[in-house]
Amino acid sequence: MEPIKEKVLVLMSTYNGEQYLQQQIDSIITQKNIDVELIVRDDGSTDKTIDILKDYQQKGLLSYYVGENLKPQYSFLHLLRHAPKCNYYAFADQDDVWLEDKLSSGIKEISSYGNQPALYTCQTQMTNQYLEKIPTPQLHPICTFGESLVYAYASGCTMVFNNALRTIITSYQPSFIDMHDWWIVSVAAAMKAHIVFDHNAHILYRQHSKNVKGLNDTKLKEWKQRKKRLLHKQQIRYHIALELYKGYYALFPQESKELIDLFIISKKSFKHRLHLLMDSRYKCGDKKTWVLFKLSILLNTY
Repeated sequence: MEPIKEKVLVLMSTYNGEQYLQQQIDSIITQKNIDVELIVRDDGSTDKTIDILKDYQQKGLLSYYVGENLKPQYSFLHLLRHAPKCNYYAFADQDDVWLEDKLSSGIKEISSYGNQPALYTCQTQMTNQYLEKIPTPQLHPICTFGESLVYAYASGCTMVFNNALRTIITSYQPSFIDMHDWWIVSVAAAMKAHIVFDHNAHILYRQHSKNVKGLNDTKLKEWKQRKKRLLHKQQIRYHIALELYKGYYALFPQESKELIDLFIISKKSFKHRLHLLMDSRYKCGDKKTWVLFKLSILLNTY
C-alpha cells in the first residue's frame, strides 16, 4: 500500500509566458511523492498563454482564471487570498523548471512544525534560457526579522509554507510591497515563524531577457542599481516596515516590536539612526547589502 502523499497547492501567476510555460507546468505536475494542485492566475496576457492554460485545464491538470493586470507581487497575493484551504502552499513562476524533488524537499523540512507557522525556501541554480547552468550567487541568510527588513534573500519560486503562515499573511492586505517574496519572508520572520533555508538547489532558475526580476545583470548594471536604491527617495525598506507595522504590530512578539519601532522612528531622529547603525540584530548574510544598508542609514534613504 502506497503511503499517503501530502497535498501542496501551487499558485502560479502568468503574464505573456507562452515561450517557457509548458515546460514549467510539466515540471510542477510531475513532482515526485506529492499530490499537486495547480491554480494559475493570468495577469492580462496578450500572447498564447491563455490557450496553453486552457489546454491543460481541459486535461484536468490545472485550473486558471484571468484578472486585471496587477503586476506579479499583487497577483501572487491575490492568488493566496483567494486560494482554497490546503495544508501547504507554494509559489511558481512561469519560466523556471523544477527538479522532481522540489516540493517533497520543502515538505520534509517543515512538516514537523504542525500548526505552527513555517516557511521553507532554498538556493536556486541559475541557468540561461536553454537551461544550461551558469554561475549562481550562493546565499547564506541568517533568517532573522532584522535581516528581513534589510535584505530580500528568499525567492518566491522556492517557497513552501503551511496554512498557519498563510492565515497570518492573508489577515492583512498591504497597499505597498516591493515583491511578494520579500513581504512573506518579512511577515514570517516578524511572527517568529520557523524559517528553513535549504542550501541545496531544487529549481532551475531560468534567466532570460524577459525576466521580471532576475539575477542576470552585469556587475556594472548591478552596482548602478545599488547606487540608485541607495539614493532613491522611494525608500522601499522603510515603507515595507510601515506596512508591517500597520498590519501585524499587535501580533508581534516583543523583540519584533522593538526592531520595527527603532526602524521606523529612526527616519525622524538622528540619535535613533545611530542606534540603528550599531544594532547587530539587523545584520544580514550578504556583506554588500549590509554595508550599503549602513550607508543608507547615514543618508536616511533606507
